[in-house]
Amino acid sequence: MGVHDGHRERVRRRFLKNDLSGFADHEALELLLYYAIPQGDVNPLAHKLMDRFGSLSAVLSAPVELLTEVRGVGERTAVLLRLSLLIAQKARLADLERELVLNTRARVGAYLLELFSQERNEAVFQLCLDGKGKLLTCKRLGEGSVSAVTVDIRRVVHNAILCSASSVILAHNHPSGIALPSEDDRAVTEQVRAALASIGVRLDDHIVVADRDFVSLAESGYLP
Repeated sequence: MGVHDGHRERVRRRFLKNDLSGFADHEALELLLYYAIPQGDVNPLAHKLMDRFGSLSAVLSAPVELLTEVRGVGERTAVLLRLSLLIAQKARLADLERELVLNTRARVGAYLLELFSQERNEAVFQLCLDGKGKLLTCKRLGEGSVSAVTVDIRRVVHNAILCSASSVILAHNHPSGIALPSEDDRAVTEQVRAALASIGVRLDDHIVVADRDFVSLAESGYLP
């Protein structure tokens, strides 16, 4: 067993004993790198990644193509790093969605902040709810701004009919960091509201998410 193997074994045992308690961010990253790079000292690479991206969260959120620009990071390593955060997010969303009742703005906001937390581009989602506010389904309508996506009204109506929704919440993000609804946001909101009303489904809200914050068009007076 080489010196690096001994170090790896000590780090693994430390994790098995105490989870990540007491680990510095670069040490936690080093442990993860063991499972992509089977041999050698990956501590310098962990530091290099932290220096390049600034934080552990930023490393795990970085696109695969940017990660592979760091010397020593191949595609396999980059995929593992990116995948680790996305799997954790998927698990959190699955827990949130189980018997999830979105009957308050706070609950809706908390769910959407998690949903959009790993979105680097603008995206639009449709949440379909039953009469008590329970989430029936969450559908991604497209990527881009509301105007760029050109929300397919027929698809929104189809999704609502398919799951027998009583109401719908439309949501999209502003990666620019400003959660203020635009003219396009308000125009699309009215189009969706009118289309859903024609089949007896209520548009509860249109939420704009940005920079760990959200704005409700309903609360802002843009929904009758």
